[in-house]
Amino acid sequence: MAKQSDLEGVRFGKLTVLEKTEQRRNGYIVWRCRCDCGGEILTDTRRLARGTIKDCGCTPKENARNGSTAENLSGQKFGKLRVLYRTANYKGRTCWMCQCDCGRKKAVTSHDLKSGKCKSCGCLAYDRSALRVDLTGQQFGRLTALYPTARRDSKGSVYWHCVCTCGNEKEVTESGLVFGNYRSCGCLKQENQKNISKKLHRVDGTCIEILERRKHRCDNTSGFRGVYRMKNGKYRVDIGFKGRRFYLGSFEEFEDAVKVRLDAEKAVHEGFLKAYYQWKENAGEDPNWEEENPLVFEVEKVNGTLEIGNVSK
Repeated sequence: MAKQSDLEGVRFGKLTVLEKTEQRRNGYIVWRCRCDCGGEILTDTRRLARGTIKDCGCTPKENARNGSTAENLSGQKFGKLRVLYRTANYKGRTCWMCQCDCGRKKAVTSHDLKSGKCKSCGCLAYDRSALRVDLTGQQFGRLTALYPTARRDSKGSVYWHCVCTCGNEKEVTESGLVFGNYRSCGCLKQENQKNISKKLHRVDGTCIEILERRKHRCDNTSGFRGVYRMKNGKYRVDIGFKGRRFYLGSFEEFEDAVKVRLDAEKAVHEGFLKAYYQWKENAGEDPNWEEENPLVFEVEKVNGTLEIGNVSK
């Protein structure tokens, strides 16, 4: 056999090597060959030397997947790829050399071209503009999308420059707009917080509505509010009031811990609510009376016991 660097004129099966190209495939020289049928094909030194390829594909193999001569796709376009000529088969599949609109060349199987699996040399995956949804002029809550920016979040979502009805401008991701995670520049949240605060009654440092609707904490380890199971198996009990927490002790039995907690709630929480409603009843409709006679409800721990003092009437 001739040297691998000089195969011009050498025959391999039905193929005659015409010339060496500048292309390389896995480090091997790629040669332009002519088949006895008149067709031409590009293949590398290794495939020729091993006898992997012996013709341009014109003679179907007995075990070929297609079972007949492959369809000629020359000149056809698939996505950004235009088929130039047939090249060496890849894993038993007919393969075509294609040129992308961006100028690059890529060998693609007939299956990937016709199924739409491959539509470019790879540049389409990096062309965000081809995949981007146009949100220009669309309104999402108080936000109107003006134009896309070059910014992307960690998931590749485009940041859109938006204007809020209040006049402020804000950059929000496409997913944040479409899925309703953002409805304003932040002004809507501030307004809602103000409206909520107006509906709540805070007296003597305590919110009446929150106290009335107290629920179990999500970090509770026992299943009952204010009762927490410790590593030693005992149950720790405490109660919060006016920004302070009062330790009520630790107990071997869960039922004992719950009873202590309920007794504390009755004395502190329910005691405060009772004092509040009595205070409101005494005030009647006179706002001046409330200002001159503020409600004071103090809780202190004396000798391990909670004591209530300075209760306004």
